[in-house]
Amino acid sequence: MAGVAQIPRSRGSLCGVLLVLLGLWGGLAPFVGPYFHFGFTPDKAFGYTSGRLYLSVIPGAAALIGGLLVLMTRSRTVGILSGLLAALGGAWFIAGFATTADVLKKLTVSPGLPMDSSGGIALTSTIRTYAEQLSFFAGVGILVIFVAALAMGRFSMLAARDASAAGSAGYGSYPSAGPDQYPDDPEDAPAPQTQYPAAPTGQFPATQQQYPAGTGQFPPAQQQFPPAQDDFPTSAS
Repeated sequence: MAGVAQIPRSRGSLCGVLLVLLGLWGGLAPFVGPYFHFGFTPDKAFGYTSGRLYLSVIPGAAALIGGLLVLMTRSRTVGILSGLLAALGGAWFIAGFATTADVLKKLTVSPGLPMDSSGGIALTSTIRTYAEQLSFFAGVGILVIFVAALAMGRFSMLAARDASAAGSAGYGSYPSAGPDQYPDDPEDAPAPQTQYPAAPTGQFPATQQQYPAGTGQFPPAQQQFPPAQDDFPTSAS
């Protein structure tokens, strides 16, 4: 039924909001990180590099657009495809740098070097470097993939209320019987049919004779016995 493909808009609201927030963070965090001396070079707020474009902005935009579609759609197909788009963005957050450097050989596409707390480029601690990697790339990608998979699962789920709502919609789609359904033109309307032939005396046909007329059912009466005779001879004189 076509009604089963339609779901309440609230089905993907939470996942959509989370994907929008994660997409905004993944796309904008490298540009605002230098304010807090946390992130990767260049140590300049909203400084543009090819690495920030291909490794942060593009996957962040994919997660953002997928989240908006998940948030607004009522179609199962659109919701599942939107979740897939967001999941691809999350996967690019994780494997984007390795793909561009090792597979595509684009060494200029780089996230930069980790910054220390003083704002300079120095040997930072292992924990800080690990936190920056998680906050800007791997951690964001894992969260995006998880929420996108959750959204696709919710859109593919068929709840009992969805089936009942689709059944009610399908039942109500049939028109009710009434005189307004017949066309105005009498020629287009079906001709009335009578189940019994018309009779001049009433609703039922005239009575017909069931037996042939003019003939008797029994033969005419005949004498069954011979005429009476004297049982005794007359006396002689």
